Amino acid sequence: MEEYIIRGRVHKYGDNINTDLISPAQYMELSYADMAAHAMEGVDPDFPKKMRPGDIIVAGKNFGSGSSRETAPIALKHAGVGAVVAEFFARIFYRNAINIGLPVIESTAAAQVNDGDELEIYPLTGIIKNITQNSEYRGSVLPGPILELIEAGGLVRQLEKRTGFKR
Repeated sequence: MEEYIIRGRVHKYGDNINTDLISPAQYMELSYADMAAHAMEGVDPDFPKKMRPGDIIVAGKNFGSGSSRETAPIALKHAGVGAVVAEFFARIFYRNAINIGLPVIESTAAAQVNDGDELEIYPLTGIIKNITQNSEYRGSVLPGPILELIEAGGLVRQLEKRTGFKR
């Protein structure tokens, strides 16, 4: 497998960013693109305006807690988020993110990263390079099969590729 690298500018948030803050309930019936225009609105109303494709969210503990709805990682993915790095994730959010093809990396580095820093993430080795601060941190490793799923665009896309069946 070729080395998979995620590069982007950091949008930093704190602990306990729940699914209501990531994907407010009043937008759940919208299309994915319209839902993405409101991503993170509950914690940062300017996020959609500041966000550039490939940017990285860095947060503290318990990212994605709350409801089990899949719209939270979907809103982030369709907003163009390249990855989410958090100290730890709510398990259902983590699983939903992987299933829709959004890279999620666990790392205690959040406290050392500043809003606006540029990061390079190497998911196969767990290395996170902070280009702005010229420093390096450790994060969780995403095994090859999980990276293949992410690179395919998620579980549904991977199954479509493998089976040739499109829904």
